[in-house]
Amino acid sequence: MSLNIDIWSDVVCPFCYIGKRHLELALQEFEHADDVRITWHSFELDPDTKAKPGVDLIELIAAKYGASREQAEAQHQQMAAQAAAVGLDFNWRDAVPGNTFDAHRLIQLAATQDVADAAEERFKKAYFSEGVNVEDHTELRRLAFEVGLDAADVDRVLGSDEFADAVRADEAQAAQLGVRGVPFFVLDSKYGISGAQPVEAFSQVLNQVWEKEHAAPELVDPLAGSTAGAAPSCGVNGCD
Repeated sequence: MSLNIDIWSDVVCPFCYIGKRHLELALQEFEHADDVRITWHSFELDPDTKAKPGVDLIELIAAKYGASREQAEAQHQQMAAQAAAVGLDFNWRDAVPGNTFDAHRLIQLAATQDVADAAEERFKKAYFSEGVNVEDHTELRRLAFEVGLDAADVDRVLGSDEFADAVRADEAQAAQLGVRGVPFFVLDSKYGISGAQPVEAFSQVLNQVWEKEHAAPELVDPLAGSTAGAAPSCGVNGCD
């Protein structure tokens, strides 16, 4: 038996990084963690964005949401504090906003080699902690090599539109599910969780879903109250 978790996420989404860590901490205490299977799905917060030299993250966010620079800075300070609480370093002053489409294509490649989780972690850390421009192909190559992807495979993907359809298919599926923000988690194709929920909330949901979907079947007696005898069956010692 297994528990499948599908996660829609973007490389430059702070709450996606925090939510990833919250889930990981919950899984550390989950009795059936070895039976959990995680599948990452692409989601672009802003498909039209491009890296703009001289425009920092705060300026971009303030303009996009009609906020003042002071308001945007306060918001990012709060997010940095939440990230630090779970051991993440959010250097938002050094963050370089950029397009994440090619990063998602490389994560799709990583999924074919069972290293998608490592790619998600490395790309997020690069953006949030190291000030890396995740739109830059030179940087993407370096990060992809670090998680074990083959150089020829990486260059082939970046030099073509390979996995573009897979990225768009993930985003189309998200739209069908009504996903309007990330992170978004779906457990066993039935139970949706939106946002970077607290560790305790993830723990509760993991246990609830496991018990609901993987509990031993409850034995019922269809002849309860009847004078008929027990129905015949076969066991390890023969049939009766």
